[in-house]
Amino acid sequence: MTPEDKARQVIDAQLKECGWLIQDFDEINISAGRGVAVREFPLESGEADYGLYIDGKVAGVIEAKKKGENLTGVETQTDKYAKGLPDGVPHYGLPLPFGYESTGVVTRFTNRLNPYPRSREVFTFHRPEELKRFLDIGEEMQLRSRLQVMPELEDAKLWPIQRVAITNLETSLLENRPRSLIQMTMGSGKTFTAVSAVYRLIKFAGAQRILFLVDRNNLGKQTDKEFQSYVSPYNNYKFTEEYPVQRLTKNVIGDSSKVVITTIQRLYSMLQGEEDFDERNEEQSFFEDSEIGDLPRNDDAGTRNESVKDRTSDYRTSLVKEADPGYTSKKTKGDYFKKQAIPVAYNPAIPIGTFDFIIIDECHRSIYNQWRQVLDYFDAFIVGLTATPTKQTLGFFNQNLVAEYDHKAAVADNVNVGFDVYTILTKITVQGAQLEKEPEFFVPHRDRRSKATIHKELDETVTYAPGELDRDVVAEDQIRLIIKTFKDRLFTDIFPGSFSSCKTLIFAKTDLHADDIVKIVREEFGRGNEFCQKITSKSHKPDDLLQSFRNTYNPRIAVTVDMIATGTDVKPLECLIFMRNIKSWSYFEQMKGRGSRVIDANSLKSVTPDAACKTRFVIVDAVGLCKQDKNQSKPLDRQPTFSLERVLKEVSKGVVHPDLASTLGAKISRLATSRSDAWHADIEKQTSGQPVSQLISTLFDSVDADKNRELAASKFNVTPDAVTDTQLDEIEAEQ
Repeated sequence: MTPEDKARQVIDAQLKECGWLIQDFDEINISAGRGVAVREFPLESGEADYGLYIDGKVAGVIEAKKKGENLTGVETQTDKYAKGLPDGVPHYGLPLPFGYESTGVVTRFTNRLNPYPRSREVFTFHRPEELKRFLDIGEEMQLRSRLQVMPELEDAKLWPIQRVAITNLETSLLENRPRSLIQMTMGSGKTFTAVSAVYRLIKFAGAQRILFLVDRNNLGKQTDKEFQSYVSPYNNYKFTEEYPVQRLTKNVIGDSSKVVITTIQRLYSMLQGEEDFDERNEEQSFFEDSEIGDLPRNDDAGTRNESVKDRTSDYRTSLVKEADPGYTSKKTKGDYFKKQAIPVAYNPAIPIGTFDFIIIDECHRSIYNQWRQVLDYFDAFIVGLTATPTKQTLGFFNQNLVAEYDHKAAVADNVNVGFDVYTILTKITVQGAQLEKEPEFFVPHRDRRSKATIHKELDETVTYAPGELDRDVVAEDQIRLIIKTFKDRLFTDIFPGSFSSCKTLIFAKTDLHADDIVKIVREEFGRGNEFCQKITSKSHKPDDLLQSFRNTYNPRIAVTVDMIATGTDVKPLECLIFMRNIKSWSYFEQMKGRGSRVIDANSLKSVTPDAACKTRFVIVDAVGLCKQDKNQSKPLDRQPTFSLERVLKEVSKGVVHPDLASTLGAKISRLATSRSDAWHADIEKQTSGQPVSQLISTLFDSVDADKNRELAASKFNVTPDAVTDTQLDEIEAEQ
């Protein structure tokens, strides 16, 4: 048997999976089924390995090649076959609309009904009914054809960056780019932007169904609410009044659903053919920092395998083992997480054409390793949303960054508020602890399963590193010292002049650590249960608690692990306390984003009555996190003790320094937040028509290291890597 014969065996099996009947040409019976694949199909230009009949007419051909052959070099052969159909054979047009090249491992597909037909890799073959739909709608109504003639964007509710993101995304889709990345900082309306784009793709591009993929259930609920509240700028109907939106709570996709919202965990389960899925597996992201840190990122991890049963053999290496070779001893992620080594195989109930577009929320963490199979399965455009793209994220999206909007730009536009850092470090945080063995010395131990505390004699002296605190040993005095210091300094140093505690979120290491913090916060503040609540996936009705934290006076302080760490919108938050270390820069940035949301004064007063206006948030760093080299995001106000008058006086003296420019921009931004339109108009007059936001942006841009490096490289005719500190200093002074 030749290598090409082996490839045909695999292709036969794949075609049968996808609903095609396989026939030899000398036994042809094109009425035997809706889709018939005829082997060794004779043409005037040669013999195709397969001719594809749909409802009795020829629609396309398949050219089979041995494993490892470069399929793009075979496209001219397929194209020749598509034009060589003998006279009298019923067909859907010449050249034939559809062409495939396949080795059984890799398959490429060309739809000649599209403008500028271009082949693309697909997981397997389309079902006959999928191709028939393409035929029925005709060339002008193909998705890629309609993307060429999208109407101009009209929506007065969109912020400028949201308008830019949607416009650039549609341009990327018009150019038939398979992957597009939108980077918008936390609080700048990524979800609203995505919903607006989805609406246009359904209404004007004719998208049949769009998948909105999240990695945690509460993010799915939040997205569902965004779709329900969206009002069309074209007819004033709500999105859900025009198009059915389904958030999956069962493993069934509705036939009429235009938008499907689900976690990547559930969709993986569905592709595996599982009828049910435990919702508890959706409560916590499998990609959070708390247990495995940054997952390894290999952008080459998506290669196809060598057989039908083993279609994803390159994914065999377990995500768990790659992330942490010792993970088998850990139980916190559950058995479901450990079984992710099972590869995705074809599921006839969910064809590869089920979705036209996949929108991936928080894509910086859910597009790698085992989970990438879910994305590679579908023949769909992929759009990523993130505030913190990594180099690997950019690689996955082919460097196609269609919108870029960072925290500094958002502060300048009054879309974000900036932050200050207040540090509380204890000796035990920095140095760890040691429990000395002494005769008849009993220490409390907490059983991880029963949560019961029992007292045991210490067998030997035990030394705990800082990272082991609050996981393997609880140092209540350390927690108490941090909370007491926070309480004592809250109204004097952190939020001077305030009379009631601000909405505060504390990040704990584990669920048990969160319990300890809640107890001590209540004791130190002398308040009751409502004042401080734990909001984690293990809380009773965590969504109700989150809603109260967001919209009512109590709880004033919430303690979480991962549930509110990313993606969750709590606009009144003004203080974040980090009582856990973070391994991942991108995860830390996401957590910081919980405090950056803007909120109008009346809404803030409804939950914090003595608050005037939210002009900033404060990070209380209890673990030395902000001093670590990897977390390079500094507060924009680099001289928080300086008044605006003092900064302006320094500027008037001709003092030039990056910290001074950044501080001036931050202080003007905070002032502008609470000022009237008349004040803004007056400033604009004094700056020759320059809006306050543009003035702030200019100050921030003047100290942007990446932009200045590019300017220096251009001015001194060197590569960016070769720019010297002296050259950078000169550029900064000019700016």
